[in-house]
Amino acid sequence: MLKKECFSFLLVVCFAMNISCKKGGNEPPPVVPVVKVEDALQLRTTSDAVLYFVITLNKTTTVPVSVDYTLVDGSASAPGDYIKKSGTITIPANNAQVQLDVAIKGDPEDNRENNLDFTLQLSNPENCTLGVTSAMGTIITENGKNLTTDNTGYTTPLTYAGYTLAWSDEFSGEMLDAAAWNYEVGNGSGGWGNNELEYYTNSNKNVFLSNGNLIIEARKESVTGFNYSSARITTQNKKTFTHGRIDIRAKLPVAKGIWPALWMLGDNISTVGWPACGEIDIMELVGQNPSTTYGTAHWQNALAAHNSKNAGYNLTSGNFSQQFHVFSLVWTGNSMQWYVDDNLFLTTTKAEVGDAVYPFNKPQFFIFNVAVGGDWPGAPDGTTQFPQRMFVDYVRVFQ
Repeated sequence: MLKKECFSFLLVVCFAMNISCKKGGNEPPPVVPVVKVEDALQLRTTSDAVLYFVITLNKTTTVPVSVDYTLVDGSASAPGDYIKKSGTITIPANNAQVQLDVAIKGDPEDNRENNLDFTLQLSNPENCTLGVTSAMGTIITENGKNLTTDNTGYTTPLTYAGYTLAWSDEFSGEMLDAAAWNYEVGNGSGGWGNNELEYYTNSNKNVFLSNGNLIIEARKESVTGFNYSSARITTQNKKTFTHGRIDIRAKLPVAKGIWPALWMLGDNISTVGWPACGEIDIMELVGQNPSTTYGTAHWQNALAAHNSKNAGYNLTSGNFSQQFHVFSLVWTGNSMQWYVDDNLFLTTTKAEVGDAVYPFNKPQFFIFNVAVGGDWPGAPDGTTQFPQRMFVDYVRVFQ
């Protein structure tokens, strides 16, 4: 009887020890992390560069983690824009991230075009799960310095009988002439008095020279609390003119809510205000009317109220974005005449305005801008594509 009891006791002890050893010898199962990958950006320059995708784990683990990857063309295509590759990438044990590098090809001409993209796709996770299976790689090309455009269209001569070229800007350099032009920055007072929606900048994203043209570019982007950016340049306090013939050769943006303008203001605006200073709108276009431009004179009448006279010019075919046109003002002491491609469409005289209040025998300065939104054109809508660009080939003043 005693032997049986001892034997039973030994069996219980051994069983308990066995269970205890097994429990103590088990390693905890490895944590299964979740893999994600973030979108990546790389600015294209004239030289080759590298774009880096960052692949991360939400927690580290004691074993290596791996995923297969492949690159897929989008608007960017290999091998011209980037070098395509595929394979397996491993995150070592006790690490939380790894970088995947992609070679980006440079552009020796530094062309400005819409940004390019391609996709990184992940698959076949080992020791992990996929929280994100793809990411976008973006090659930023929208800020290139070189932008070509078809230069066809109307042109005007460099000389006129009875006139001398007093000043011109052919926009043939690499930068805007600081001796002639200023940048106006911001949204003015009340959207420049017109409830405009853009924020004007001095960035070469919005105003630059390329291939003999001044380019003002409106973009849909967040800038200082506004949803659009553009540019507005003036010759105030640098270049002012009274009378003569003015020729401006330009190609215009046309889209709902876009408002390009080539115009002048009286140099005395800071002392007498608007409209007493006088305003000469050589060209304005509201984008939803792509085949019509307008010329306008603004002044203050004898009752200190705003007066204006304007007219539109309509193309017989096509629209103002398809080729260059020349917008001209022939300005004398007694009258102003507006032309498009040497076709007269508006005349204003001193007698119409009134001798006592006529402001147009005093110096005026130039303003070139592309507004987004405002009281006249209204806001952009779903049909409006960005960027929108105005090209100016030259401005010439003959006196």
